[in-house]
Amino acid sequence: MPPPPSQHEASVPAIMAPPVKRDNPLTRSVAGILGLSFLALMLVLCLATLPWTTARVTEAGAAEGARGTPRYNAGDPAAGRLPPFWVDPSDEQARRFNRLVPEPVRLEIAAEHNIRPDELVDQVDTPAAATLRDHWPSYWLGTDVLGRSLAIRVLTGGGISLGIGLAAALLSVFIGTAYGAIAGYAGGRADAIMMRIVDVLYGLPYILLVVLLAVASDAAIDEFVSRNKERTGWLRDQAAQVLAAEGLPADAAAVTRALDENDALRTRLDTEAIEKFPPRQMSESRRTQLDVLTLLVAIGGVSWLTMARVIRGQVLSLKNQPFIEAARSVGLSTPRIFIRHLLPNLIGPIVVYATLTVPQAILQESFLSFLGIGVKPPLPSWGNLAADGLSELNPYESNWWLLLFPCVLLGSTLLALNFVGEGLREAFDPRRARR
Repeated sequence: MPPPPSQHEASVPAIMAPPVKRDNPLTRSVAGILGLSFLALMLVLCLATLPWTTARVTEAGAAEGARGTPRYNAGDPAAGRLPPFWVDPSDEQARRFNRLVPEPVRLEIAAEHNIRPDELVDQVDTPAAATLRDHWPSYWLGTDVLGRSLAIRVLTGGGISLGIGLAAALLSVFIGTAYGAIAGYAGGRADAIMMRIVDVLYGLPYILLVVLLAVASDAAIDEFVSRNKERTGWLRDQAAQVLAAEGLPADAAAVTRALDENDALRTRLDTEAIEKFPPRQMSESRRTQLDVLTLLVAIGGVSWLTMARVIRGQVLSLKNQPFIEAARSVGLSTPRIFIRHLLPNLIGPIVVYATLTVPQAILQESFLSFLGIGVKPPLPSWGNLAADGLSELNPYESNWWLLLFPCVLLGSTLLALNFVGEGLREAFDPRRARR
């Protein structure tokens, strides 16, 4: 009986064995690659086009020197609720498309087909209508109620939602990393107190905290602009001085009663208060910037709790390792130990959890904007665009495109971000490496 084939093969020493082929850790997850590709596409389409979609355009016939309207807010109300150009419109929508064709073009087509211009706009299935259809405006994703291009508004809304999500996630990662690293490295009573604070914050409703912060900041901005509190305080002080000069009681109740009963005194002090504390001027763009900044701070300021716990656990496992003990023994300072030795070993968890924090921040922004608390119109975001589109679904005429496209883009982006997070977890986990 012949020996097995393996006995005929000559053994090869280990030092002469061919090198083991290792896989690229960044390509271990096909879903992660697809998610990263889609996310890169969305970033290019939404963030890179923000300078164009937010640029101001001057409408025809506007006065010379007029500032214009942002492109995402520009539109013709006559073109409201029109479907995308690739959707077959109804007869009523076709007539509205006909009316949007420039008048010189309509006159030329009417003369060509020997039809009166007023009859041409009502043509739907005639050769003249087919010629007129070639001159219809092309809306890639349709228009909203005010005739604004939904494609431009979706791109702008995507840039706003992605920008807020990324910024809020970076803020959350920074706070969580710093807080968790300090708690884990300090240890003892400081660690216990800091982690109990995290436990208390975990017990509070996440959405409630964000809503309270957003509402409180909005009220603070309104007070800064109107100066009502300053004006009221000064008015009551002046009323108290008037009452004291007349020998009357000047307590809080007496001041309130005097202002309610003495109309002449109230009118005079109101006039002086407005002159002394006039409302501050704030442009619409500055107010929008403050609202967006407040929203991302509110979201990022309450979403760092999980990151803090993860980083604390990693630091607790690393701070007693021999290389950290060696760094302490040579006299390195605590900041240097953290930056040169701890932080490089924390990059993996930080990157993975940051990727998982971004979709959470985007979803929170969209949810708040959907409720009317986050990004406020006319500035679009995927959340308030979905809220506007929801009201357009009815049994009589459903303008489905106003709800479909913002929701599809939001859901696809969140799914892609989760795929990217899964891919990064595969890449940074050495136990998942394939040989």
